[in-house]
Amino acid sequence: MHPDLKHDLDRIAQILSTTQEYAAQLLATVDDRPVAQAPKAPASMALPATGRGFDAALADFRARWAPGFSGSAGPRYLGFVTGGTTPASLAGDWLTGVFDQNPTSGLDSLAPDLERETVAWMREMFGISTAHTGTFVSGATMSNMVGLAIAREWVGERSGVSVSEQGLAALGSVRVLSGAPHSSIYKAASMLGLGRQAIQRVPLLPGREAIDVVALDEVLTSLAGASAIVVANAGTVNTVDFDDLDAIVELKGRHDFWLHVDAAFGGFAALTAEHAHLVRLLDAADSICIDCHKWLNVPYDSALQFTRRRDLQVRVFQNNASYLGFPQGEPDFVHLTPENSRRLRALAAWFALASYGKAGHRDIVEQNIAAARALGERIANEPRLLLLAPVRMNVVCFTLAHEPGEERIQTLIRRLRDDGQVFLSPTVLHGTWAIRAAFSNWRTSEEDVERVFAAITNAL
Repeated sequence: MHPDLKHDLDRIAQILSTTQEYAAQLLATVDDRPVAQAPKAPASMALPATGRGFDAALADFRARWAPGFSGSAGPRYLGFVTGGTTPASLAGDWLTGVFDQNPTSGLDSLAPDLERETVAWMREMFGISTAHTGTFVSGATMSNMVGLAIAREWVGERSGVSVSEQGLAALGSVRVLSGAPHSSIYKAASMLGLGRQAIQRVPLLPGREAIDVVALDEVLTSLAGASAIVVANAGTVNTVDFDDLDAIVELKGRHDFWLHVDAAFGGFAALTAEHAHLVRLLDAADSICIDCHKWLNVPYDSALQFTRRRDLQVRVFQNNASYLGFPQGEPDFVHLTPENSRRLRALAAWFALASYGKAGHRDIVEQNIAAARALGERIANEPRLLLLAPVRMNVVCFTLAHEPGEERIQTLIRRLRDDGQVFLSPTVLHGTWAIRAAFSNWRTSEEDVERVFAAITNAL
């Protein structure tokens, strides 16, 4: 063993203790550090010919890199839809690295069984039946890609073609219909060979990001019985708008289509009495995307993919190798996701669910919704700002009351970032440049709302 490795092995307890102290210090002061800042990379260093040991490496990281990291773990990082990391999920993530399990197969470890238990807990939390099976993947993009890959195989099945064996050329073009698809849907279509142009935008309801179901019915009718894929939204990123799942599911009685629901963070509506009706028929979908590192507040990267057709999932992702075996009975995860080797992402989620349960995560969701509404009320009463949509759940979409062009919006975003009190992200809604404040962090309080609003008004 190399002397440096032997040295660190002999003092592993001290290394972990030092790291724990540093991590605790960071978390204790997360409110005080800049929420975001303009990246300024330090001068690059050459790869060390010989190591300098852990202590020197930590000191170098603290001096050169840590000061430029964003405060995304904190309560006022409201850009994109970014959750934080609850204490239990952080502990689970640390143990994930300690055990370093590869839950590819069940030959040597209980790790895959823990993942299955965690999936079952998540399924129960969202009111999804056992007709769906689930797997952990790296994020919503990969979850959407897996769902569309299964959907692509289903379209082939309807035509007597196995796309996984014969290729997409044997099937031809596939129609993907959606009202306001997330950008990851286009990315997935590109990766799967469907092509971004396969996605057909269906008209939206006036002033909404929700699909016009009458228009969807008309488009499906025009296909004259040809199979298609419909991507529905359970929570859009700009305004947390929901497609009418009840009405879309009703269309399945008259048209032949695969229903994929992108419920990356909107699926958590199932936890609240006020919003649960929006995802009442989530279980009727053929595949579902749920993102855990958003509202479940577990560390990156973590998401779930559910489907009713595990047989097609195996057909797409099976990994035939003599040392792995062919999937029989309960398939190993190596046959269910694009990855062969994968970290035990489920452990952080398991700790979060075991520690806080459904009630604890309902509280996070309701707390964030209340914070978004509070900010929305303040913006509605500020004459220099304009709400662009109702605050339906946890996202506030607003703009400048006068001349909200790209340059002015981007300037305001940078000014807020450089101030360090809050981070927001830009967007475009119905052709208007705007700003999004997405509340999904377990730490965010009423006091944070006041600080966010003060920062916004001071930057105008």
